[in-house]
Amino acid sequence: MSVSGREHEGETIRLDRLLVYLRFARTRSAACAMIEGHSFRRNRIHVKRVSEGIAVGDVLTFVQGETVRIVEVLAIPQRRASPAAAKQHYRELG
Repeated sequence: MSVSGREHEGETIRLDRLLVYLRFARTRSAACAMIEGHSFRRNRIHVKRVSEGIAVGDVLTFVQGETVRIVEVLAIPQRRASPAAAKQHYRELG
């Protein structure tokens, strides 16, 4: 898999699934609750649907616990992996 995302250029993934694969949420229902809590933005625009498509290069801003996280998606993961492998798919910006 290419961390640069060139291998999967143009590919998107549902936001709820991405949160699980990148280990920001344990389950898709927990991811849905995060998104429906109205604290999620993609490229500075408020996310209204859990099924919103996320692509390489998108910047996600969300609250996790008491921390505001800003991450850039570097590659689309194909499945949930170890925490170390998940970190290869995104970069912390803030």
